[in-house]
Amino acid sequence: MKSSSSTRNLLQRLGFGAMTLMTLATVAPIVAVVIYILSKGGSAISWEFLTGFPHDGMRAGGILPAIVGTLYLTLGTALFSVPLGVAAAIYLAEYAPDNKWTRLIRIAIINLAGIPSVVYGLFGLGLFVIFLNFGTSILAASLTLSIMTLPVIISTSEEALRAVPQAFRTVSISVGATRWQTIRRIVLKEALPGILTGVILGLERAAGETAPILFTGAAFFLPRLPNSPFDATMAVPYHLFVISTQVPEMPIQIQYGTALVLLIFVLGMNLTATVIRSRARAKRQW
Repeated sequence: MKSSSSTRNLLQRLGFGAMTLMTLATVAPIVAVVIYILSKGGSAISWEFLTGFPHDGMRAGGILPAIVGTLYLTLGTALFSVPLGVAAAIYLAEYAPDNKWTRLIRIAIINLAGIPSVVYGLFGLGLFVIFLNFGTSILAASLTLSIMTLPVIISTSEEALRAVPQAFRTVSISVGATRWQTIRRIVLKEALPGILTGVILGLERAAGETAPILFTGAAFFLPRLPNSPFDATMAVPYHLFVISTQVPEMPIQIQYGTALVLLIFVLGMNLTATVIRSRARAKRQW
């Protein structure tokens, strides 16, 4: 018995050790990349860099148009994709019958999430830029990014809604609430942390993409802020690509400084989502 217990304890310690090593192997490269970008680009971060306009062939000045353009594109993507994605998830989780058609729809959504972003860019070019005549604009780019992020938002939101115990729905309906009142006041509230996770994952992908906006809304060099949704705009991911590959004699500090700004933007979204999720989970009743 003692030998068997010792063997189990040894295997348990080996298992925990292996999981710790795998965790370190996953986290260490990420931390190393962040530290490297911070060390290379930290010197470029200044008030002028964050609030100024590029000049001298983008070799000097700031990246304000790119930062503002990224914010506009992210907000535009959220405006179109979040309501539609959550509504589709509610229908699939709460209303749709379990038949071959809904199963086919779910398979299609999963497959759409794996399509390369450049394909979405070409689709947005054909539909929004050319066919609907939106031109190369914030609107066309936001709609393209919205279509790209919808599969992630729908899938994660549906899973979050299905994770809410059925007893919550039963009790709510038994005291006189309608089905929609139950979904709106109980189910959505309890599923909010999972829904937020899907939304942030989708928007993070949209904020960091280059290929879709390259065809639909990004400008190579635009030293001014956009005035309407039908204007083109600079964006941090595309700007980083341009100054890294298309501009000769580009100072390396500006390249890494731009990458650091994009990294901070994405990490800031993650931090915001984490705070909101933590507060929502603290109020959750299960």
